[in-house]
Amino acid sequence: MRRKKRRWVGSESSSMSHRRITFILGETPPPRLDKALARDVPEEAVLSRTRLARLIADGAVRVDGAVQQDPRAVVGEGVQIEIEVEEAQDSHILPEAIPLDIVFEDADLIVINKPSGMVVHPAPGSPSGTLVNALLAHCGDDLSGVGGMKRPGIVHRIDKETSGLLVVAKSDAAHHGLAKQFEAHTVERYYRTLVYGVPDANDPRLRGVKGTNFEAGNILKITTQLARHKTDRQRQAVFFGTGRHAVTRARTVARFGTPPVLALMECWLETGRTHQIRVHLAHAGHGLVGDPVYGGKRKIARAALPETLAEAVKSFPRQALHAAVLGFVHPISGEDIRFEAPLPDDMTALLDMLEPTRA
Repeated sequence: MRRKKRRWVGSESSSMSHRRITFILGETPPPRLDKALARDVPEEAVLSRTRLARLIADGAVRVDGAVQQDPRAVVGEGVQIEIEVEEAQDSHILPEAIPLDIVFEDADLIVINKPSGMVVHPAPGSPSGTLVNALLAHCGDDLSGVGGMKRPGIVHRIDKETSGLLVVAKSDAAHHGLAKQFEAHTVERYYRTLVYGVPDANDPRLRGVKGTNFEAGNILKITTQLARHKTDRQRQAVFFGTGRHAVTRARTVARFGTPPVLALMECWLETGRTHQIRVHLAHAGHGLVGDPVYGGKRKIARAALPETLAEAVKSFPRQALHAAVLGFVHPISGEDIRFEAPLPDDMTALLDMLEPTRA
């Protein structure tokens, strides 16, 4: 039997800064409130699953007139849903004329090659000089308001010291469409990184590291849960049985040293969690060069690299991680698009120094 189309009741403004979205759940909805809303919320409302979850938690969702804050609450066909959505407010963040490396731009989105050292959006300790400040100067009012005042247009992030590609939404429809792809883990993301050691399927040590295994082609796969560290809330940590599911794959592109003590790796994400690549490779015993949080202090055997090169590696000023490839379906046109960004100058210079030692 075909599911009856949900009935759109209406959308009305309840104040200057809010709008109320009202609709009826269709036939045989998922029993959980959060999943039912994700299925039946009108597309024109432009509300992602993540945004709906926040609205439920904030008490902005009513089921047959009663506020419901439990995302697991059982709901059925024909119940009336009311969602109170706070409209985007004018940002207090000031535009700043910061140069941007724009890889692509149209009316709905913009793809940026972010330099290392730039924070994506304002936060305590980084009130200005962020990507959002630069985007406000470049785009003016043409940024999606879905991310809120501090994060207009921001669909995903990369760390301050990580360089490379990210996409920003200029329209709410694009934001919604991109968010759905990130939630479904269908966005193509490849990173390049320089790590200590060389992961290898023949390494008996790695066979004993929980959550790691090798797939065909000597591809390292790391599967764990990630959550905040129990004592250091600024860090993420590996867990099993609790936390958010995280999967990283990586393959070795080049080895350096005699014997090999460094590897240039290509990593790709099945999920996208905070600090995922950094935490996962450190868990496997192959921390990133220059990573002050997870990389650890690694000594390079004197015989493996000349002293000058070992010092250059040791003094590299940031985690050697670059978001090199970003691919997705354009949320408005439906076109498959893919972008590549070459390694930044600092990583290129270090690899050029290491090149004579390639194993």
